[in-house]
Amino acid sequence: MTEPTVDIAAVIVTFNSEAHIAGMLDSIPAAMGDLSWSVVVVDNGSTDRTIEVLESRADCTVVRSSNDGYAAGMNRAVRHSPEASAILILNPDAVLDPGSVPTMLAVLRRPGTAVVAPRVREADGSLSPTLRRGPTMGRVGGLSFTGWAVFTERIEDPSAYETEHEVEWAVGAILLVDSARYAALGGMDESYFLYSEETDFSLRAKDAGWSTVYTPAAGAMHIGGGSGESATTHTMKILNRVRLYRRRTGTLRASVYFGLTVATEIRRALLGHDKSWPTVRALVRPTRRPPLLGASDALLPR
Repeated sequence: MTEPTVDIAAVIVTFNSEAHIAGMLDSIPAAMGDLSWSVVVVDNGSTDRTIEVLESRADCTVVRSSNDGYAAGMNRAVRHSPEASAILILNPDAVLDPGSVPTMLAVLRRPGTAVVAPRVREADGSLSPTLRRGPTMGRVGGLSFTGWAVFTERIEDPSAYETEHEVEWAVGAILLVDSARYAALGGMDESYFLYSEETDFSLRAKDAGWSTVYTPAAGAMHIGGGSGESATTHTMKILNRVRLYRRRTGTLRASVYFGLTVATEIRRALLGHDKSWPTVRALVRPTRRPPLLGASDALLPR
């Protein structure tokens, strides 16, 4: 890796983000403190006024792209950025707190750290539970109501957000990543198209001996759902969870995981979740899966 020209390369992927992107960009200067930084925004084919908003500004480089997925857009943004010590991954519907990035960078510079996640709040100021446990057979159903870690991927306990500690992964709305380690891992896996890419990245970093660290000393707000969720994106999310599990555990265990996933989505559909019926149909009929995933050639998605 060549000598960094800036401390932080902020990278953002937009898709129909006109309502939020200006607020995101406006928050960056105060968040950076005395650090040097750049901003690259890759637009994945927005059909609203996102491009007009971006091109009216002088504080970012805009890269127009067809929509070949979030991970591909993020990797493209990194390629268009100057050399930097760290990559700041941002969702367009996030807002950074003043001084948050130097705080995250201080944590990232500790030996063995690859990813740093800040404390995130919702638009109403309440805690956003962004920390996650790794995928296991027991957690396939997302049974958060039990409160038991063995069944729950999402960490709900507020006390877990009060102290700095290592986590398996965190939601990717705001993450600071070591540039050299991002490159060593080959960036984000573009085969996921949308969802699971940040899970995969942190787990691969852990496989390589590098940690993801949460720090409550840095803060940000995330509106969430900035691009909305449809039956198609819900299907992508569920299919990618199965693909991730298969890639990490093998076909036999993943076959059981797949069956439990189908049962879970049927249960959700019966409870009134309207996006789950299309997902069930896509799970059991590969030809009905979103073509963008490239997962339509076998019952157990690869």
